[in-house]
Formats: sequence, structure tokens, C-alpha cells
Amino acid sequence: MEISVGRRIIITITVVLCSLLELIDTSIINVAVNDISGNLGATITESSWVISAYGIANVIIVPMAGWLSLKFGRKNYFGASVIIFTLASVLCGMSTNIWTLVFFRFVQGVGGGALLATSQTILVESYPKKLIGLANAMFGMGVILGPTLGPTLGGYIVDNLNWRWIFYVNLPVGIIAIFLVFAFIQNSEHEERAEKSSVDWLGIFLLILGIGSLQFVLEKGQEDDWFSSQTIILFSIAAVVGIIAFIVRQLTTKHPIVNIRILANRTLATGTALSFVLGFALFASVFIYPLLVQRFLGYTATITGLSLLPGALLSGLMMPFVGVALSKGLSPKFLVPVGFFLLFVFCYLCYTSITPVSGRDTFYWPLMFRGMGLGLLFVPLTNLALGDLKGNDIAQGAGITSMMRQLGGAFSVAICSTYVNIASQKHRVQLLQYLTPDNPLAQERINNTIRNYQSKGFAQNIATSMSYKAIDFSIYKQANYMAYMDTFLWLGVFCLICIPLIFIAKTTHSTGVTVAH
Repeated sequence: MEISVGRRIIITITVVLCSLLELIDTSIINVAVNDISGNLGATITESSWVISAYGIANVIIVPMAGWLSLKFGRKNYFGASVIIFTLASVLCGMSTNIWTLVFFRFVQGVGGGALLATSQTILVESYPKKLIGLANAMFGMGVILGPTLGPTLGGYIVDNLNWRWIFYVNLPVGIIAIFLVFAFIQNSEHEERAEKSSVDWLGIFLLILGIGSLQFVLEKGQEDDWFSSQTIILFSIAAVVGIIAFIVRQLTTKHPIVNIRILANRTLATGTALSFVLGFALFASVFIYPLLVQRFLGYTATITGLSLLPGALLSGLMMPFVGVALSKGLSPKFLVPVGFFLLFVFCYLCYTSITPVSGRDTFYWPLMFRGMGLGLLFVPLTNLALGDLKGNDIAQGAGITSMMRQLGGAFSVAICSTYVNIASQKHRVQLLQYLTPDNPLAQERINNTIRNYQSKGFAQNIATSMSYKAIDFSIYKQANYMAYMDTFLWLGVFCLICIPLIFIAKTTHSTGVTVAH
């Protein structure tokens, strides 16, 4: 069915708004955990479930989005998801205890899962083949801007209003989105012709068991010291068994909820793998950088978000131009390596140029390189993954790639936080080797610190004790700083290593679009 330009513009605004809303809510809560904990009388561990519940629900529902759209009709499913997301947001804000908040946060994640995968499917099917690159660019703006805007907006709300407004702000946007969805979104012709199959309840159970358990392990592993915890071991076993059983089930059942067979398409398989890498790099950088500048340079959440904003805006501004370039025949094989290389440059500059006394200007160009890299990656990778798909396979492919991008983000946060802890211990041991009685520089530092405390009126023994504590804290801070620098370096190396994956794909040209397969 031909869609008018005006209707296409409204559809684009609607789905980009919904996907941006979902992605902002993925990270907006991070800066409010302390306030929530104090207000609801919960521990930090209990409050962290507010973040984990959303992620677990999200990653379970995303791969099912294509099947759910086919089962209930895309318009009905997408509209219902916006309603669930909006109502759950309000109920989150009204929660009076931590576990009520966790429950409604999980419900919010169930609704939010469709806002990401289904949005991309709607956009791809609303645009003619020659403009798919532009459609993916519109969607990509939300994907890149969301995780960056979340902490900034959350920090501002927490600093100036109340943590409950983090959820209440979704209400007016949600109401507008609900109206636009039911007024302008239509069911796909493929969905209308599709057979409404029976529900594969076993497949749904195995998906929840496998992917839900994996997300739980990634969210809680570092907090529970990984495999020293019986709970983490149990959920790890459940994740492995559940995922393997789910794959077998989907390959053998007549009506799978996730059509894994489409991964036999080399285009989609390559794009899916690189989407995981993109999610890893995107969320790792958003995770490491704020912790670094807030812990060691004294940035507030608002200042941290504002420092990320220019690079994120650059990404958004670049995407339409990248989409047009792809539509005119520019190969993803050129753009993707450049994008990953620019992410390496960002990481390398952070590794070599940032010091414990760096000013805000030090971060400007590294973050701009990050923005340029992300701007060159999302649209080509989406074209790469979905360019060869047709009909219902587009929704299935979008769900799979979205899930892998989110899992990449979950893996990155788990791996980076664990590595920082391990590396900081290693560097602490190395630094302590220099703090010996026969090291004149170390002894001079200790004596100067003792004299400084004595000059403030402290007795000799108290000044000595305080001096050792101050130096110990200085070593702790330096060891952690070095660990963050190492993390930047290894993240950059990871981006470089993954570049050859793009050359697995083979480029063909069809209807003016460069598609790899």
C-alpha cells in the first residue's frame, strides 16, 4: 500500500518518539538510585532491582516483537505496548515501596520492548526501498541519543524536582504517542495475509528461562561476585540450558515465535554480530566515561550528560546524510570500518590524554570522535542486517538485531565493571611496591603529609595515622584511575578486532540501495 509523504512523516515522528522514550527510560533511572533508596527506605541492592527488572523484561520481549505483531496485528500490539508503558510509568511514580516499584518497572519494560523492535519494522516498511537508509537513519537517531539523554535528563530532574518525575514525564508524551499510533499506524499487508498460528507456549517459556536468566546474570553477577554465588551459578546453568533448548525448539517447531532460520542469511547474521559489537561499544562508553568523570573529576550527573551531548547530537545530525549516501550506492563496507576506527580513536585519546586533573576541554574531541563513529555505524549496520529481508522476516530480523544490541550493552557493562575491579586491585599491588622504607620519594611524601597534619594542630601519632590513611586513599584512587584507562584501551582494541567481520559480507546493488549479504 502506497503511503503519502505527509502520513510517512507523522509515522516517522511517532515511532522515533516511542523508541526514544523507551531508550531514555533504559538509562534515566541510573542517576536516581540513591534518591529512590532513601525515599522508599530500601537498600542500594534492593533499589538496583529497579534497573535490572526493566532490562530483564526488555530483553525477553524484544525478540518476540515480530511474532506478537503477527499474532495481534502490528497496530494493536504497538498501541497496546505504548499504553502499557505509559500506565506503568505513572504507577512507577506512584509507588510507595521498593518492590511495588520493581514490579511496575518490569511491566514498563514489557511495554517498552515493542517500542524499539516494532518501531524499526514500521519505519522500514513505510519507506520505499530506495529510502530505507534514510528510514534507518531516523530510527538510529533515537537509538544513539536515548542512552545519552537519559542520564542528563535524569540528573536534571533529580537535582531540581523529585525522582518520581522521572516516570511522570512519560505521561504527556505517551498520550500523544497513543493518539498518533491508532490514528496513523496501519497493519502490514503481510500480517493481514498471514495465518494466525497456535501459541508456542514451550518456546515462550524457554525464551524467558534462557534470555531472562542470562540478563539476570549480567545484571547481578558483579554485585554477587560472579561464580562465588550459588544464585549466579544456578541462573548461569538455567541460561545455558534455556538458550540451547530454545534454539532447538525454534528450529524444530512448525510455528516458532522467533524465526531463527533467517540467520542462515549471511547478511543478517553478519549484521546481527556487528549489532552486538555496536551495543557493546555504545553502552560501554556511556558506562565508563560517566563513572570516570564523576568519581575522579567531581562532575555532577547533569554536567556529565551535557558533556556527552555535543557528540550525541553530531551522531544524530550525521545519520540522515549517511542514510542518503547509502541510498545513492555508498557501500556499508566503507562506512562500518571507518566508524569502528573512530571509536578506537575515541578510546585511545581517552587512554593517552586524560589525567586526574583534566578539564572539560580535554574530553571534547574524544567525545566528538565517538559521536562521529556511532553516526557512521548504526544506519549501515541496520541496512546490512535488514536489507535482504522481506515481509514478516523484517520484523523477526529487527527483533533479533535489537535483542543482540541490548545484550551487547549488558555484556559490556558486566565485563567492564568486573575488569575495572580486577585491574584496580592489580594496579594497587603494583603501586604499593613503591611505598617502602628504602624509597626516599615515598618517605618524603609520608613525612610531608605528617607535617601538614601537625601544622593543623594534630598530635604526632594522630597525624601519622591520618597520613597513612590519606596516602592509602591516594593509591586507591590512582589504581582505579589506571584501571579505567586500561578499560578504554581494551575497548578500543575490541572495536579494531571486530572490523574484519564486515568483510564476511558480499555487496550487491538493488533498486539503488547498497545491500550486503
